[in-house]
Amino acid sequence: MWKKMICFIAVCLIFMQMQIDNNTHAEELKQTLIIEVEGDPNKVKEEIEAYHPFVDVVAVYDIVFKGLAVEGKAEQLAGLGSIEQIKAFHQNQTYQALPSQADNADVVEKLDPSTSKAYDLNKTSYTGKGVKVGIIDTGIDYNHPDLEKNYQGGYDLVDFDDEPMETTPEEGPATSHGTHVAGIIAGDGDMKGVAPDAEIYAYRALGPGGTGSTVQVLAAMEKAIEDDVDIINLSLGNDVNVPDYPTSIAVNRASELGIIVVIANGNSGPDAWTVGSPATADRSVSVGASTTPQKSPVLVDTFEKKEIPLVEAVGAPAWELNRSYQMIDMDNMKQGQSMRGKIALTRRKEIPFFELALQAESMGAEALIIYNSESGPLQASVQNNRQPVNIPVASIQKKEGEWLQSQVNQGIYFIDAAQKDNVLTIAPFSSRGPVAVQWAIKPDISAPGAAIWSTVPGGYQAMNGTSMASPHVAGAFAVLKEAHPDWTDKQLIGALKTTAEPFEENESRLNATIQGMGLLQLDGAVNTPAIIYDPQLEFGKLNSYQEEFTETVTIENKSEKEQTYYFETPERKDGLVWGLPQTFIIQPGEQKEITLKLSMNRDRLEEGVHEGWLTLREAGKSYALPYIIVNQEADQPKTAGFEFYLEPFENENYKYQYYLTEPVKSLDISLYQPETFVFERKLLEEAELEEGMHEGVLGKKEAGASGYYLALITAELENGKFEQVETMIFIQ
Repeated sequence: MWKKMICFIAVCLIFMQMQIDNNTHAEELKQTLIIEVEGDPNKVKEEIEAYHPFVDVVAVYDIVFKGLAVEGKAEQLAGLGSIEQIKAFHQNQTYQALPSQADNADVVEKLDPSTSKAYDLNKTSYTGKGVKVGIIDTGIDYNHPDLEKNYQGGYDLVDFDDEPMETTPEEGPATSHGTHVAGIIAGDGDMKGVAPDAEIYAYRALGPGGTGSTVQVLAAMEKAIEDDVDIINLSLGNDVNVPDYPTSIAVNRASELGIIVVIANGNSGPDAWTVGSPATADRSVSVGASTTPQKSPVLVDTFEKKEIPLVEAVGAPAWELNRSYQMIDMDNMKQGQSMRGKIALTRRKEIPFFELALQAESMGAEALIIYNSESGPLQASVQNNRQPVNIPVASIQKKEGEWLQSQVNQGIYFIDAAQKDNVLTIAPFSSRGPVAVQWAIKPDISAPGAAIWSTVPGGYQAMNGTSMASPHVAGAFAVLKEAHPDWTDKQLIGALKTTAEPFEENESRLNATIQGMGLLQLDGAVNTPAIIYDPQLEFGKLNSYQEEFTETVTIENKSEKEQTYYFETPERKDGLVWGLPQTFIIQPGEQKEITLKLSMNRDRLEEGVHEGWLTLREAGKSYALPYIIVNQEADQPKTAGFEFYLEPFENENYKYQYYLTEPVKSLDISLYQPETFVFERKLLEEAELEEGMHEGVLGKKEAGASGYYLALITAELENGKFEQVETMIFIQ
């Protein structure tokens, strides 16, 4: 079952530990590993028990991936390399729980009615009763009063036991992510989830700090399938944007077995092509995050007509300032200057955030703003074990911080602190599609993911992220499944997509690779008069001068009266000619397949990705169908998923692999010192490569001297352009 075999690095770490302390108890030197096998894993189990008596077979699996979990000392596990049925392995990718707010933020003991709650989405009379939802995450606090009634079991793939509890502070960096996800799905106490009567099954695949591996994620999927769950929620991911990464394949296979798999799209937005596996899977329902109707703190300079959004620091009092304040540059204070009653401004340094906050507080500042020292957003935390921070603290981006500093340096400077109503739209952190190679639209749908209040160990807390959006959809499927127990998974998924409400900005719909079908509308899905199957129109890529593409859409009439449909005339775009059906009628209970044609002219249409929407009308209702097509080339990353590691059970060869999203003339991998960026040597050079996965082997002598290196991957494209990607590798 479990598709990732043994990681040789783990064996090396065990040997290192043996050298450090030869007196360590033997049990502490054991390591649990996952191996993938050819054929019947039970036959391999028999061979291990017969010829490797000191290796314990922890479990045997044969559902999605064939394999075993084994436990033993390093030298004992290395002996398994002689078993012919053991297959070559993929290097583990790291998976991380995906909140954009720190997992160890302050726990709030009482519910805050001003913060978004999951149950707001469910206006129906259905509660998900009798539906089993598997949560693959950091485990859950199954003793939480809002979850204990719904918790029905699960498994811990980190410690290999039947108690999938969150990581506690005594075990390492504590987690709360899975408990938060569980509360959104099925909280049933002071806080109500979307489906408060759904049955929760928890699978701890992410350990201390919310980090896990492909091996653990795949193993958790196997256990969930064994437990016969109806829905799986995966609020985790990596940055490999290709459609056939092993976890994506596993998701598709789980779907074939009749399980709806809901996956967070990722928190690497707002750039395109940032969706990662396993949300890239064709059969997954990947979920983007929307904002919620909250008020957000901002700074407003009315004279300069400038507005600066603030990101509140974790562990600080809420930012509720609502008047004009003088701002002081904390890094360049003049002699005799006072901070009393003023807002302090400082640049991010190596000094911990809480020390900066306590310093500003001790000098009488009303609040502190920290601006980033590099590009991009900054989420600060002022939690500490010394003393609480009693003033509001917020962060801003580098550009805004430098602008504020320039204003302050010109003389006395006042700025307004205010609370602004959020525009309901896609959250900036939400990862975007499309999926490389297949040009697939991801996410599939969006749900609330900002300031979502839910359960955590010991209380409640608000979090941000697509991790919070995904369980809204998982809970919605539980409600929908209870409401329509006779519907197939395709009908359930189609209903949720059909009734989603697209976001608009400036009277124009956002692209579907930003939002999917739009914002989840659970009540509309439960009562939908129609289901459109696979409404995302993915036409592919145009390479010839002129080509006609076709897509078919199936529409089902779920009402008791006939329905008459027609398409609005699409917006004219030079180079695109649509062939849409005339008015058509669907009888009650009938399904009708509709063919849509799109003719493209290569030279009349700009190169790249083209997206838009078709509008289908029936009586007073309208349905939005997004489309995507690529003319010749796109700006997607050309390489992805580079891995470099020692082959298992050997100490002589390194295996490498990488994925190309289109053919390239050549690929060059050069190594640099990570601290000085001094060129060291060329690791690999290959030419005339086709699209797809590429693998190979290098001997230790070819790999060169050991150490950590910055690997610069340079691809020469067929049009003569070059693309470069950086990654870190370790050579032993």
